[in-house]
Amino acid sequence: MGIYLNPGAGRFLTARSSKIYVDKTALLGELDAVFGTEQRFVCVSRPRRFGKTMAANMVCAYYDRTVGREVFDGLEIARETGASGDRGTCDVLRINMQEFLSEAEDMEGLLAELREALLWELLEAYDALRYRRKDNLRLVMETIYAQTQRPFVIVIDEWDCIFREYPHDTAAQRKYLDFLRDWLKDKEYIGLAYMTGILPIKKYGTHSALNMFTEYSMENPGPFAPYVGFTEDEVRHLCAEYGMDFGECCAWYDGYAFPNCSHVFSPKSVVEAMMRREYDDYWTKTETYEALKVYIDLNEGGLRDAIVKMMAGGRQKISTLTFTNDMTTFTSADDVMTLLVHLGYLGYDRREEEVFIPNNEILREYIAATKQGEEWQIVSRAVQASDDLLAAVFEKDAAAVAEGVEKAHLETSQIQYNDENALSYTLSLAFYSARRFYNIVRELPAGKGFADLAFLPRPQHAEKPALVIELKWDRAAETAIRQIKEKEYAGALADYAGEVLLVGVSYDKKTRRHEAVIEEWQSSGE
Repeated sequence: MGIYLNPGAGRFLTARSSKIYVDKTALLGELDAVFGTEQRFVCVSRPRRFGKTMAANMVCAYYDRTVGREVFDGLEIARETGASGDRGTCDVLRINMQEFLSEAEDMEGLLAELREALLWELLEAYDALRYRRKDNLRLVMETIYAQTQRPFVIVIDEWDCIFREYPHDTAAQRKYLDFLRDWLKDKEYIGLAYMTGILPIKKYGTHSALNMFTEYSMENPGPFAPYVGFTEDEVRHLCAEYGMDFGECCAWYDGYAFPNCSHVFSPKSVVEAMMRREYDDYWTKTETYEALKVYIDLNEGGLRDAIVKMMAGGRQKISTLTFTNDMTTFTSADDVMTLLVHLGYLGYDRREEEVFIPNNEILREYIAATKQGEEWQIVSRAVQASDDLLAAVFEKDAAAVAEGVEKAHLETSQIQYNDENALSYTLSLAFYSARRFYNIVRELPAGKGFADLAFLPRPQHAEKPALVIELKWDRAAETAIRQIKEKEYAGALADYAGEVLLVGVSYDKKTRRHEAVIEEWQSSGE
């Protein structure tokens, strides 16, 4: 067992012995399916603290010929009937590229250190073989494979750290990609190459230097979607085990969604919340808000307007096609938002080609990032006033609500304010404080139609009244209240025993004034 060659199962067993361990070994079945095929090159990208290193350690332990099969006893992969015959029979090379980058002064130094470290262990493990050249990593591995017929599994963690830490050094990036291509591409000795990082593979012109890799990213994780984070069933189980409210957990950490996995939770945050018995910001605290602010401040082609819209609960249509998979080349707002998808700051609906802020934890990071800078003061002031607006609703002070909404309209006027949809975005942002207590649903199916906005108290805040808000453009607020009653929107909240407030809000485009009407509707809870 070595540091890089066949590192054993120690890291995997450490994870498995943790107080909270979620079995993700079914991922290994996906790798078994491509082992030794043309599709054996796999690149999985996810945001920081989404379990990339843990998965890499698991892959190493699974294929490492020095690890006994009992290590996986009781886990999902041990129950799969189609487990690979290559399990536990390979020479594994595990590389954390960040460690080599930290020790090197430049790319030449990194690659030289990497070659030396791998050759040291390979030549020591296979010292009885005869080599034509002992200073060439590719030739040494070809010789070992020719004599043993034992395939190599290459696991590279943090493969993209060069692009993140030296984003402008394109010469070094090309040299690095060329090394990986020459070492891995079309090599018979490769049984599986598994790379993990945050960014997809860097593109140069019309092709990539590593075009043999199949990529699975936050934009399109394919069959790896259930392994991006924790699934709904996994989080339900943890909430039941730790006595935590599942609905509250969803509001805080759910929101990443993919075609074959509709609910994916931030794993770092869920684990911390269960261990501490408290919902709070955990994933976002692993990096300062400046990491987000530097990108949203770019304001490429209307980016700021899109961010405000999403902070208000909306979605933004984007194209991901022009993103070049780096952190510096942006030709449009779409490129910036695509990067934010890969960093975990936006969710992506692949079917609709729309991005959105996935949950309350991430929304709070946007609020923090927009507190500074004159260009964001309009948003900051609207958010700061949201406590007063919510209090006015609770007090049934219609005049104060109308005044608060009008102020929010003026502050967020960069949203095109010409219909009820725009009015709903303004209201959603103005009621930011309500997210502490409510799940806010736009277009809630109710009675004989859809309520524009519904504020549903989360179980931990059941003492709060439920709110049904109907919006009217160029019509009286009383009309909105009448519609709520006639179409029985409030009936959708019958499960909330207690107070329900009906709120009608209107905007007169001639006078440019808002009006509000508030009435109470008592739900029976039956």
